[in-house]
Amino acid sequence: MIKVGIVGATGFAGVELIRLLLAHPEVEVTRLTSRADAGVRVDRLFPSLRGGIGLSFEDPAIVHVEDCAVIFFATPHAVAMNTVRALIEQGKKVIDLSADFRLEDIAIWETWYGVAHVAPSLVEQAVYGLPELNREALKSAQLVACPGCYPTAVQLGFMPLLHAGVIDPLSLIASCASGTSGAGRSAKINLLLAEATESMKSYGVSGHRHLPEMKQGLSRMAGSDVKLTFVPHLAPMVRGIHATLFAKLTDPSPDLRGIFQTCYQHEPFVVLTNGQYEPETRHVAGTNRCEIDVTQPAGDTVVITVAIDNLVKGASGQAIQAMNLMFGFEESLGLQNLAVMP
Repeated sequence: MIKVGIVGATGFAGVELIRLLLAHPEVEVTRLTSRADAGVRVDRLFPSLRGGIGLSFEDPAIVHVEDCAVIFFATPHAVAMNTVRALIEQGKKVIDLSADFRLEDIAIWETWYGVAHVAPSLVEQAVYGLPELNREALKSAQLVACPGCYPTAVQLGFMPLLHAGVIDPLSLIASCASGTSGAGRSAKINLLLAEATESMKSYGVSGHRHLPEMKQGLSRMAGSDVKLTFVPHLAPMVRGIHATLFAKLTDPSPDLRGIFQTCYQHEPFVVLTNGQYEPETRHVAGTNRCEIDVTQPAGDTVVITVAIDNLVKGASGQAIQAMNLMFGFEESLGLQNLAVMP
């Protein structure tokens, strides 16, 4: 049994961490922080957690985490990088759900996030928390940089084909739709029900912060630089990401499903639909699963479709998956729940 703390526990990803960790048989949640809601009982602010937790939120400026073996940061960018070093020096393991340690090139990070990075040496130490790619490295990690939600879907979709060398890495296209929870819990006019429902729109077409993260990971998979066109969309749903990916084949008749089967046959959370049904966000809602299908509709173009829950496999569930590896637990422990239907 390990004790766990969560910094920034009142956002959507933070609440998902609490929900999932309360069902984990090897975890005791002991510290939850929130500046705005310090002193408020967790189940008062989030009645959905009633009966599962009796803690109150604490002010992060005064909270003590000496009893915690691991601390999750479910905070906006530029928060964790100011705090993590002291925790690591105390021997704590840290799992950061923000973007602070994802990008290896500090100058690129500073360009996209608009602030100076105060802990560049920790970026070198951090392990990128995509278990399907970095499982062995995660087992000995002290600092984990959890992938973003879009990068999770896009990288899992392209990875088998890039590793197999059957697509042109300069031809990648990703058209992705996300639910409104991907924008966080803060009030925003464009996320009001009357603004977001019964409508769908693209955004960030000229540039999105997740683009350099995706290009970094995909280039590593390809062994060379990639060109990626990424167009995100806001979909009229609360949670979920659906990605439709395109690339040019360099092999005219590859065994596409065989390539995916070889890559993912032992993965506990990747579900290959193999044309039996299309990946859908409702199939994975509330779960750590990633549904994928691949097809070659005509000519030399391959199409991959991917569905994940942006708050689980795209954030909190994947963070717990990494924690399980870090502490030698069964990788799927606490993450075996099924989707909610309808």
